[in-house]
Amino acid sequence: MKYTFTVLFCLWASALLQAQVITAPDSIKAGRGSREQQLQQIKERKARLFTDSLGGTEPTNSFLLDTTLFNKYGDLLNDDPEYNKRQPLWKPTAQVVGVNLAFMGFNRYIAKADYGYVSTSSWRRNLRSTPEWDTDEFGINFIGHPYQGTLYFNAARSQGYNYWQSLPFAVGGSLSWEYFGENTLPSFNDMIYTPINGAALGEVLYRLSTNILDDRTRGRERVLREVAAGLVNPVRGLNRLLQGKTFQVTNKEVYEKEPLNITLFAGVHRLNDEQDDVFGTGRNKAMLNVQLDYGNPFELQRRKPFDLFRLRVELSKGANDTLGGTINNITGYGILFGRNAQVGKLSMLTGLFQYYDYWNTRNFELGALGFGGGLFTRLPLSKQINLYNNLHLGVIPLAGNGTRFGPDENGLRNYVYTTGLHAKLESTLSLGKYASAAFVYYHYWLHTFEGLEGSNSVGIVRPRVTVRLFKNVSLGYEHFGYTTNRRLKAYPNQRAVITDQKIFLQLFLEDSQRRGRYN
Repeated sequence: MKYTFTVLFCLWASALLQAQVITAPDSIKAGRGSREQQLQQIKERKARLFTDSLGGTEPTNSFLLDTTLFNKYGDLLNDDPEYNKRQPLWKPTAQVVGVNLAFMGFNRYIAKADYGYVSTSSWRRNLRSTPEWDTDEFGINFIGHPYQGTLYFNAARSQGYNYWQSLPFAVGGSLSWEYFGENTLPSFNDMIYTPINGAALGEVLYRLSTNILDDRTRGRERVLREVAAGLVNPVRGLNRLLQGKTFQVTNKEVYEKEPLNITLFAGVHRLNDEQDDVFGTGRNKAMLNVQLDYGNPFELQRRKPFDLFRLRVELSKGANDTLGGTINNITGYGILFGRNAQVGKLSMLTGLFQYYDYWNTRNFELGALGFGGGLFTRLPLSKQINLYNNLHLGVIPLAGNGTRFGPDENGLRNYVYTTGLHAKLESTLSLGKYASAAFVYYHYWLHTFEGLEGSNSVGIVRPRVTVRLFKNVSLGYEHFGYTTNRRLKAYPNQRAVITDQKIFLQLFLEDSQRRGRYN
C-alpha cells in the first residue's frame, strides 16, 4: 500500500510540475551568433511552431507554454514590469499639465485665437459658472478633442500605468483644460467625450506603437522602429527619450503584443448625384482606407481592455465635394471584458465593448460614444471556408448628429446633441485566400436632448466582395447606402437616402501568427 501511494504521489507531482513549466522567453543569448541572426531565428521558430492546425485557422499551443505569461503565439500577455516600471505620480501629472500649457501657448502666441487669451478673471468665471453644450465645429468636437485626450492618457500609460490607472489622467487633463485652458465656458460634451474616447484611442495608439517597438534591435532597424512608434504615439516617443529607452538594448522581448492584421484599400469612390439612386450619374473621388485588426477573438485567454480591437479609417478626395469631407468615417471598437467558449465547431467570444463612431457623409454627420455587448462567432464550413459573424447591441450616452438639409436651433451649431441606441452586424464568408463576401449593417436610434426637439434614425449598409488577383492583393467592390429619417417637433420630417460605390485594390497584410481572413 505504501509503495502504491508513493508511485501515485510521484505521478501526480510530475504532472503538476509539467503543467507549471515556464518556457524561456525569446531572448538574445551570448555565443549563439549575431543579434540579427538570433532575431531571425526567433521569427522562424515562431513560424514553425504557430502554423495553422488541421481543419481550422487556429495555431496549436507551443509545448509547455506558460499561458499565465504568454499568449499562444509566445508573446507576453503583459509588459515586463522590470523594464516598464511605474513612474512616480508626479511625473504623468506634470506631463498632463505640460500638454495643456503647450496647447495654451500655441492658441495664444501662434494661432492668436480669441479663446486662447486666458486670465485669472476667466478662471474665476469658469469656476463659478455652469458648463454649457458648446458650439465648436463638428470635427473639432468628435475628432480633435478625443485625440487631445489620447495625449493625457498616454502621459500615464507610457510611464508604467495600466489602462484603468491611466484613465483618471485623461479625466483630469480634460477638466483642467475646460476650466483653465480657454476663456470660453467649460463644455459638458468635451468633459465627457475627450477623456472617455481619448482613453480608448489612446490605448489603441499605445498597442500599435508597442507592436512596432522591439528593444532587442539595433542600427537602422531600431531607428526606423523608434521613429515610426513616435509618430503613432508622440507622448510615448517623448517619454522613451526621457527614460533612456530609445537607445536601451535588451536581450529579450519586454512588451505585451498581440497579432495585428492590416488591410489597405485604395481605389475610386463614386458619389451618386440623385437621392434614392442605386446606380446613377455621379462624380468620382480617390479613396484610401486603412483597417487594423488587433488580437485574436477566438484565442482562449483572459481579456484586458483592448486586447482585441478594430479601427477603420476611410479618406477620399476630389470631385469638388464640399459636403462630405476628406475624412469620410472613423469607426472602431475595443473589448473591455470578455470570455471565450467552444460549442462543437462553433468558436465564440462574448464581451463588453466600447465603440467609437465618426461619419461625415453627404446627408448627415454623426459622432458617437457607445458601450454595449458583443458576440463574435466563427463556424468552419471546411478546411478553407469559414463563416465569421459579430453582433453588437449598445447604448450611446452621447452623440452629435446633424443633417445637410435641416435647420439648427440658433444659427451657431448645425448639429444637435443626442443619446440613443445602436445595433451592428458584421458578417464575412471567407473562401480562404481566394475570395470573401461581407455584409455590414449599422443602425443608430438617436433622441435629441440639446437642440431642436426630435429624433433621428440612421441606417448604414455596406456589402462587399473581394477576389484575389495574386498573392495578398485582391480586387474589391463595396456598396454604401446611407439613410436618415429625422422627425422634428417644430419642422417637417426630413428623410434622405444616398448611395456610394467603391472599386478598389486591397492589400491584405496578415500577421503570420493571426490566421483567418475575417476583415
